[in-house]
Amino acid sequence: MSEITVARIYDDNAGGYRVLLDRLWPRGISKEDADLDLWAKDVAPSDDLRTWFHNGGDYSEFSERYRAELKDNEEFDDFAATLAEQKNIVLLTASKDPEHSHLSVMKKILSSRGTKS
Repeated sequence: MSEITVARIYDDNAGGYRVLLDRLWPRGISKEDADLDLWAKDVAPSDDLRTWFHNGGDYSEFSERYRAELKDNEEFDDFAATLAEQKNIVLLTASKDPEHSHLSVMKKILSSRGTKS
């Protein structure tokens, strides 16, 4: 079982399998400084969903919409399988509040698949 944590890429320097889960590269961070194992932009929320949420969308509805996107996402199963092989996973975002972002949704989904949070 994997342990999953969520963090802001700007604040985090934790070890483990580091995954950036944003569609856009974070401003002010070089790829070398990010020290990532994976940039999972293909399973990040769509641009439309991200824009809707950042323009005042409700978090619980965002969670439902993101889950629906992932069900239709052909990349998700491979992504989840890759993470299932890791011991300590750090999901990273540029979002100001990672606990109320797509990272928390992803953490719950991965946890229900057998990873530990």
